[in-house]
Amino acid sequence: MTTKRTIFRNPILPYLLLSPQLAITAAFFLWPAGQAVRQSFLREDAFGFKTTFVGLANYSRLFHDPVYLNSAKVTVVFALSVAALSMGLALIFAVAVDRLVKSAQAYTTLLVWPYAVAPAVAGVLWWFIFNPTLGVLPYLLKQIGYDFSQTASATDAMILVVIAASWKQVSYNFLFFLAGLQSIPTSLREAAAIDGAGPFKRFWTITFPLLSPTTFFLMVVNVVYTMFDTFGVIDATTSGGPAQATNILVYKVYQDGYIGLNLGSSAAQSVILMLIVIALTVFQFRFIERRVEY
Repeated sequence: MTTKRTIFRNPILPYLLLSPQLAITAAFFLWPAGQAVRQSFLREDAFGFKTTFVGLANYSRLFHDPVYLNSAKVTVVFALSVAALSMGLALIFAVAVDRLVKSAQAYTTLLVWPYAVAPAVAGVLWWFIFNPTLGVLPYLLKQIGYDFSQTASATDAMILVVIAASWKQVSYNFLFFLAGLQSIPTSLREAAAIDGAGPFKRFWTITFPLLSPTTFFLMVVNVVYTMFDTFGVIDATTSGGPAQATNILVYKVYQDGYIGLNLGSSAAQSVILMLIVIALTVFQFRFIERRVEY
């Protein structure tokens, strides 16, 4: 089967068709990114009346700031925890739905619903569930002798934000895992079953290795998600506390720039985040290219 190639007779038409998307990209990504890079080399007062060029001083201070280094460590723990939990649950749900015949579509619809919830709303929902005074889960945990409190315990606060962020991302991961499972030829699994391989052995030797491109793609997407889209979850649940225990990098940008009015440091942090995401994206495309070559 060959794909028909479209040829534009008018050389200007392709650029006209691309111009709306290019304009949106320039206005909402390229220009703000350029402004952030420019501000990262400056020191400004809170009211913007005085601006001083300081070169790489903002970056140098960040890498010598224990609060920023702690925020980086917290981000790594948070990103890996959310990716592991959301992807693990999504894979379990995808395998379960893939085995269904009649009710697969209904289960898929129910599992996709949480993805439509805004991060801030998801954070508020789980804040109520884990609230020591109003929540159901702290009451149940207290019955078995565990006093849950996200305002006093750094571990409890991290558990809360990880669960809240993962709950919203499970739906996205589930769709990709389900699509990956349905693209695996059933003849491979049937042949393994005929050879005497059990369900778990078939999964670990056939299904999971064939899902490796999907798994890697979702790993990168989930890390990017935790670095940017979880701001609303953190702000609605713990506000970075207690004692900076959940103050991830994107929330520190907000604290330093919007609350602390340290615009130069905030811009430098934004540039570092942008470089991390660009590096992850390039690494992902290189991995996909190698898979295609093989």
